[in-house]
Amino acid sequence: MRIFLLIISILIFISCDKKTEIKLDKGTYRAILKVKNNQELPFIFKVENDSLITIINADEKIIVDEITYSNDSITIQTPVFEGYIIAKIANNTLKGSFIKPSLDRVVPFEAKKDSVRFSSTQKESVNISGNWQTVFSDNNPDERYIAKGIFNQTKNKVTGTFRTTTGDYRYLEGIIDGDSLKLSTFDGAHAFLFTAKVTDSTMNGFFYSGNHWKEPFRAKLNNAYELPKEEDLTYIKEGYEYFDFSFPDTRGRIVALSDPEFKDKTIIIQIMGTWCPNCLDESKYLVNYLQENPNENLQVIALAFEVAKTREIAYQRIKRFKERVGVEYPVLLAQFGKVADKTLAQKKLPMLNHIISYPTTIFMDKNRKVKKIHTGFNGPATGKKYEEFKKEFEEFVQELLEKHNI
Repeated sequence: MRIFLLIISILIFISCDKKTEIKLDKGTYRAILKVKNNQELPFIFKVENDSLITIINADEKIIVDEITYSNDSITIQTPVFEGYIIAKIANNTLKGSFIKPSLDRVVPFEAKKDSVRFSSTQKESVNISGNWQTVFSDNNPDERYIAKGIFNQTKNKVTGTFRTTTGDYRYLEGIIDGDSLKLSTFDGAHAFLFTAKVTDSTMNGFFYSGNHWKEPFRAKLNNAYELPKEEDLTYIKEGYEYFDFSFPDTRGRIVALSDPEFKDKTIIIQIMGTWCPNCLDESKYLVNYLQENPNENLQVIALAFEVAKTREIAYQRIKRFKERVGVEYPVLLAQFGKVADKTLAQKKLPMLNHIISYPTTIFMDKNRKVKKIHTGFNGPATGKKYEEFKKEFEEFVQELLEKHNI
């Protein structure tokens, strides 16, 4: 109800003057999201024309083509994800909110013409290029987790990401201002801001996710550091010989792994959610792989754990996800609710020791024997690691298919 009333009040605010429809001029804009502790999370977008915007994060270009104008307001629906921006336009400036309805999250949003993500006041005093052994929430045992920072710096400009055991933190872009690191990204699902004080070998700072989350992190330069292998984190529990499931598709038809259509096939199970950027990266990769390597003996099946308040909304999001990404393999609704609870997800798949990441990918041979479980996904933002993943994936799937007729 709170989110509904807020949207109504915004609509009333931005539509009170019945003027000629106002549209944004072409050009580059700097947007700001107001996050915790009154911090500002900037990102850059380019207005290509009335119906096309490109969000830019380092090498990532996100095409946004669901844009509507009404009087002096604009609604920008981010691709695939549910989040959207609604704002009033005045003199090529924007003021409004970024809204995620399922989570009742509203983040203040502003934008104006500019091309500078972060402004610097001092010359950079350090260079953080390299790999960083990182710990988030080190003093909180319930929240603590490890990561690997991967950064490239040219003068004061920094790009890179943090890899965790469950995925990466997207394409991060920012600067070194004196001895201060500032990084941000916005992809329509997540809004991340990292700030830190740095030396040539240490980093101490905070990670902000939207206006609902803040946690400390510390890191030390360690170019030899590696995270645990993704294949060692999730496994089939003792006493379970097979992986199995039965969940509905978007037509309500119950689909089970034991169905005849999957008999004698090499199977890849993708545990995912349409709200999850790492899952989107993996889905794009799987779609491309299947298009380039068609094989009647290979079947991908996605199990969607949705952040949606009703089954109908969850089905709508799955359908939109499939259409926008070009997914032709089955996407089944495994769970829906306000929160994508991994504990509840594990109960839906009791043969697994736990689910600690979306996505988690399960590889099975034609006899339905689990041969490997890969936790998380190293997306394009991880550079070399992404290339290593693709090579390992393709070689392993090929190995399973070559054994298919043995």
